[in-house]
Amino acid sequence: MANAPQVAPAAQLIAEGSTVLGIELGSTNIKASLIGPDFQQLASGSHQWENQFAGQLWTYSLDAIHAGLQECFAALLADSRQRYGVAPTGFASMGVSAMMHGYMAFGENGDLLVPFRTWRNTNTQVAAEQLTGAFGFNIPLRWSVAHYFQAMIDGEEHAAQVAHLTTLAGYVHTQLTGEKVLGIGDASGMFPIDTATGNYDAAMLETFGEISAQYRAKQPLAELLPAVLPAGAAAGTLSEAGARLLDPTGQLQAGAPFCPPEGDAGTGMVATNSVAVRTGNVSAGTSIFAMLVLDQPLASLHHEIDVVTTPAGDSVAMVHCNNGASEIGVWAGVFRDFAIALGMDASSDQVFEALLGSALNGQPDGAGLLAYNNLSGEPVTGLDQGRPLIIRTPDSSLNLANLMRAQVYGMFATLSLGMKVLAAEGVKAEKMYAHGGIFRTAGVAQRFLAAALDTPVSVSETAGHGGPWGIAVLASFRQFMESNPQATLDTFLGEQVFADAAAREVSPLPEDVIGYNAWLQNYESGLAIQHAAIAAL
Repeated sequence: MANAPQVAPAAQLIAEGSTVLGIELGSTNIKASLIGPDFQQLASGSHQWENQFAGQLWTYSLDAIHAGLQECFAALLADSRQRYGVAPTGFASMGVSAMMHGYMAFGENGDLLVPFRTWRNTNTQVAAEQLTGAFGFNIPLRWSVAHYFQAMIDGEEHAAQVAHLTTLAGYVHTQLTGEKVLGIGDASGMFPIDTATGNYDAAMLETFGEISAQYRAKQPLAELLPAVLPAGAAAGTLSEAGARLLDPTGQLQAGAPFCPPEGDAGTGMVATNSVAVRTGNVSAGTSIFAMLVLDQPLASLHHEIDVVTTPAGDSVAMVHCNNGASEIGVWAGVFRDFAIALGMDASSDQVFEALLGSALNGQPDGAGLLAYNNLSGEPVTGLDQGRPLIIRTPDSSLNLANLMRAQVYGMFATLSLGMKVLAAEGVKAEKMYAHGGIFRTAGVAQRFLAAALDTPVSVSETAGHGGPWGIAVLASFRQFMESNPQATLDTFLGEQVFADAAAREVSPLPEDVIGYNAWLQNYESGLAIQHAAIAAL
């Protein structure tokens, strides 16, 4: 990494508490990244978890959140000991991030009033439509304010008792520091942000008060939301209770300063150096989304497009699709089971590499195969529930290569439909950066994403580290701001973190672009089959 000072050996940095820790709670994994002053990852930890579908809503329990944090942190300590013979007991800076949006509502005594409702839930249609109409600003189904207003509309008893609203990152940050704050990027997925003030939009808050008055809320919405902080701001310190939550063994010391908690979209932008105006990135995981930093407001309201912010507070057009790489993961599990049945001990990474590699030999137009990866509802295509499907015509060519090319195409399909809306507005990044585990297999997902967007796509050497590394970098930026108060996030990333970072760029191949567009046309026509499947099953 660029312009970094000469650093001491990793073991010394860890022992003296000079490292920085980032933790991100994603949809399928909680991951931690430990970095040094040169921003290189020194150790990592992870814990797998899954959401539950309970009471017709997607959720994670508080017990799962707490246990997952502890397991992830313990894994990082073990990795550090294995690599360097020493584990950290303190940090120079810390940060936490998580999946954006959703609904965590707390009462006066701090108790969670209803189970955490995640971004995957699509039960907020009525509220989202009413808020969008009242604000003249798109409020997607997964935004926190849509969940809160829907609870009011539905007459849920808890709605009148809400004393505090936050996101998953905000909740964990409060547990670790006692501070009820949120980074501006994550806050922009709760309620619209006025980029001129760096706070929630005052006029829209007033409008919300007017349209929700009949439901007799306990307090005005502005008093329920977390305080908004930009990247680089101080956001509290690790408390004794927070240290015990992360490390029940008692070795972790309290006192480490925190950066503002952020959402996974913001950490993805940081991890790909995509926070400057007219840059863009794609993050692929359980969901998939593209972020393009705007140089001027969008001309029109579009239901396919969120307007959120970077961690520094600049406006971003976001195309968010609920369904990303999970269905490919399910198919990888099937093929791994098949390998085991044949007596072969293939790892998950080996299976993914083989399957994705085979897609390169598939026909550019998918050879008559369509793959719909909708495990949950997909607002971009108007689906309120998920029905994963593989569809083929009688004259199709079903083989592994074509099946996997269709699967990878299916992961990018709704994203490319949303990006067409932005292109019609004249919004287009000169280059897109991508990150997420699917891009670890070089030359496959990156190549097909370039075709789907018809734009060069770059993957940096840090792409595999993803969000936890991104929030660790934001924690380093908070530390950097102590001695450089005039610094900006984009210059910090460009001059300190990424100036010498290696990245591989792939330009779209003409035959891939032609083939993908033909496949996408069939995909759009086939959406009627998705609607029929939802009605029938």
